[in-house]
Amino acid sequence: MDRPDRDQEASSSSSPFNFSSPSMQNQIHELAKTLPPPRKQNTACDACRARKVKCNQLPGQDKCQHCLSKNYPCTHYIQQATTEKKRNAAAAKRPRTLSASSTSGPAEHMATSGHSGTAHGYQSFGSPFPQQGPVPSAHPITVDTQTRDLLAYIFSPPDPSSGSAQTNGSAHVRMGTNPSPPAYAEWGALAHRLSEDGFRIEFALDLVEVFFQIVHSRLPLLNPAQFRTRLHISLSSTGPQNGNMSPSTPVAQQQRTRNSSSPLGGQSAQHQPQKPLHPALVATVIAWGAKFSEHPLFVADRHRNGGQSAFAKVLINRARDLAEDMKVHRIPSADHVVIALLIEPLQSQSLEDNAGFHGFWLGSAIRLLLDLQINHKSVMSNIHDPEARGTMIFAWWMACLADAYRSVYYRRKPMLDDDDYDIDFYTVGPVPPDIIETSPATQPSPREQLEFLVRHPLSAVRTSSRSGLVHPLTAGRALYTQGYYKAAHALARIARQMSRQLWRPATESDGIPADVLTTFMTMLNEWRDDHLHHVGVPPTFPADWDFVSAVTACASDATYHIMWIILCNALDDFGIRELNDGTRAGTPEAMLPQQPQIEEKKRKVMSEALHGALRIAGLAGVLASNGYLRLDCAVMHVSCIQAGMLLARLGRPEVSNCINGLEQYSYAYEECADQAAEIKRIFLQAQAGETEWNHMASVAPRLGAPTDSAVGGGTAMSVDFGTF
Repeated sequence: MDRPDRDQEASSSSSPFNFSSPSMQNQIHELAKTLPPPRKQNTACDACRARKVKCNQLPGQDKCQHCLSKNYPCTHYIQQATTEKKRNAAAAKRPRTLSASSTSGPAEHMATSGHSGTAHGYQSFGSPFPQQGPVPSAHPITVDTQTRDLLAYIFSPPDPSSGSAQTNGSAHVRMGTNPSPPAYAEWGALAHRLSEDGFRIEFALDLVEVFFQIVHSRLPLLNPAQFRTRLHISLSSTGPQNGNMSPSTPVAQQQRTRNSSSPLGGQSAQHQPQKPLHPALVATVIAWGAKFSEHPLFVADRHRNGGQSAFAKVLINRARDLAEDMKVHRIPSADHVVIALLIEPLQSQSLEDNAGFHGFWLGSAIRLLLDLQINHKSVMSNIHDPEARGTMIFAWWMACLADAYRSVYYRRKPMLDDDDYDIDFYTVGPVPPDIIETSPATQPSPREQLEFLVRHPLSAVRTSSRSGLVHPLTAGRALYTQGYYKAAHALARIARQMSRQLWRPATESDGIPADVLTTFMTMLNEWRDDHLHHVGVPPTFPADWDFVSAVTACASDATYHIMWIILCNALDDFGIRELNDGTRAGTPEAMLPQQPQIEEKKRKVMSEALHGALRIAGLAGVLASNGYLRLDCAVMHVSCIQAGMLLARLGRPEVSNCINGLEQYSYAYEECADQAAEIKRIFLQAQAGETEWNHMASVAPRLGAPTDSAVGGGTAMSVDFGTF
C-alpha cells in the first residue's frame, strides 16, 4: 500500500526541478533577460553589406540608420539570393529515391530554381542579385562596367523618396530601366534630357573639357590627350571594358590584381592609351567639371536653388560614394592615388560639415603612396614610363605639401615627417633648342609651369633676340633649382615643425616656450629672404602672365604670410610658457626678467601677422576683381579666411577684400558664404568694441590707431596690378 508513496518520493527526489511550476518559470524568464540576444546572421542590407558597416534598423522603420543618413534605397537582394541558395543547397543534400520524378541532378535542380548561368553582358562576379520579379536587377559598378552605363548611373534622377535634390543613390546600375523626364524636375527644366543616351555622352564630354580648362591647370594629375583618347574608346566600346574575357574568370581576376598592385597599372607606355578608364576617375572628373560649368542645365539649376547647383552636389556625392564602393581608399594603385587626391579638394572644405569627410581622402592618398613605396627613390627609378613616373612624383609632392599645410591650418599632427621620403623634386629636362626654334608657340605643361615660375637675373638665362623674353625651357637645369617645389617644400617643413610643437596638449596647457617661438620666427624670416622674391608676387606683374602664373604666385605669397597669422593666433590662445609660469606662481609679469624681450617678440609677431593679412587681402581683392577666385580649386580660401578673421578682429576695413573673395568662392564652395558671413559678424563686433584678445591683448593695435607700415616690410600694398 505504501509502494506508490515510495515511488512518488523517489520520483520527486530524482526530479528536483519542476519546470512547470510558476516560480521556476519566473526564474527562467529573469535568467533569459540577462542572456545576450541571439546573433542574427545575414540580415544586413545591400548598401551596408557593400561598405562592410553595421546595419542597424530600428523597429518600425523601413530603412536602416545608414541608408537613412545616406538616402540609399534599403534593399536586401543579396540576403534573398543567399537565403534561396542555402535553401536549394539543403534541398539538394536530402536523400532521394530513385523514382522517375527525381532523376534530375544538382545542376538541373539549380537551373530550375532560377540560378542559371545566363547573365547580363557586364555583370560583375560576386553580385548574386535576383533576376526575377517586377523590380529590375541592380548591378554594382565595377572596373568592367561600360562607360555608357556609368554615365547612366551618374546622371540618374535624384531619389524622390527623400524630398531633396541633394541626394544620391547607391552605386548600382539598374538594367532595363529608362527614367522618365518628370523624374528630373528637381534639377530644372532642361534636366529631362539626361534621360537620353546621346545627350548624356555629349554632356559628359563637355564637363570633361571644363575640368581640363580650369581644374587641370591647378591640379595637373592627368594627361589630357591620353584621358580624352581613353574616354572616347570607352564610349565607343560595346563589349566588356577589359577585353573579351569574362570579368569573373580567374584570368580576369589575376589581371585586375596585377594592374592594381603596380604603379603603372601593369601596362607598358605604348599600351597605356588603350587601358580603360577607372569609373571612379571618370565620375570625379565629371563632378569637377560640374562645379565650374556654365552649361545651361547648371545655370537653370542654380537659378532654381538660390545660386547653388543641387545637381553638382549630387554628382560630387555620387563620385565619392562610387570611390568608396570600389575600395579606392584601400587598394593601392596609381589610379586610386589620383582619384583620392582629386576628391579631397572637390568636397566641402569646412571642418564643421559632417558630410565633407575633410582630410579623409588626402590621408588615404598618402597611405596608398606609402603602400606603393613611391616615397623611395629606388622604386621611382624603376618606373620606366616617363608619364607614369612624372604623375607619381607630382602626386607625391602634392600629397606631401598638402599634408604639411593642412596640419598647420587645422591644428592637426602631420602624417609625414622629413625622414619618410628621399625622392627628388619634380623636374623636367630642358627642351632642345631645335624644338623651340621649330615650334616657337610651344608652351610648357602645367607641371613644368609650376617649376618655372621663378625669376632670375637676365644674365643667368638666354633671351630671345627678337623679343628679349626669357626662355626658361632652354636655360638648362640650373634655372629652376630655386623653383616652386623647392620653395614650397622648405615652407612645408617649417609648417610640420610648427604643427608638432604648437598643436600638442603640453603647449595648450603650459604655453609656447620662448625659445621655440624664436626658432619659428627665425625660420620664417630665413625662408622669406631665400624664397619669397623667387616664387611670390613681384612688384609688377609681367604682362604675359596667365591664370596659372598669377594664381600660383599669389598662393605662394599668401602661404608664407598665413604662417605669421597662425603663429599670432597660437600666441593669443596659449601664451608664452615663461610668462604663464610666472602668473601661476603669483609673480606679476612686469617683474619677470624676460618680460621685455618676450613683449618685443609678441609685438613683432603681431606686426608680421597684420602685414601678412593686409597682403593677403590685397591679393584676394585683385584676384576677385578678375574673377579668378570663382575658378580656383580652393587654393587660397584658407588664406582668405585666416586673414579675414584677423582683420575683422582688428576692425580693419580691408577685410572687405577677403569677404568679397570668399563670396566669389561660394560659387563652387557653398560653405564659403557662411564663412564670409561669420567674418562680417566679427567685424561688426570689433567696430562696436566687443572683440576681446587673450595673451596678445598687450600688443594688439587699437581700433583707429595708426599702424607702423614699415614693420615687416614697407611694401605690403605697393604692388602695381595695373598690368594684371
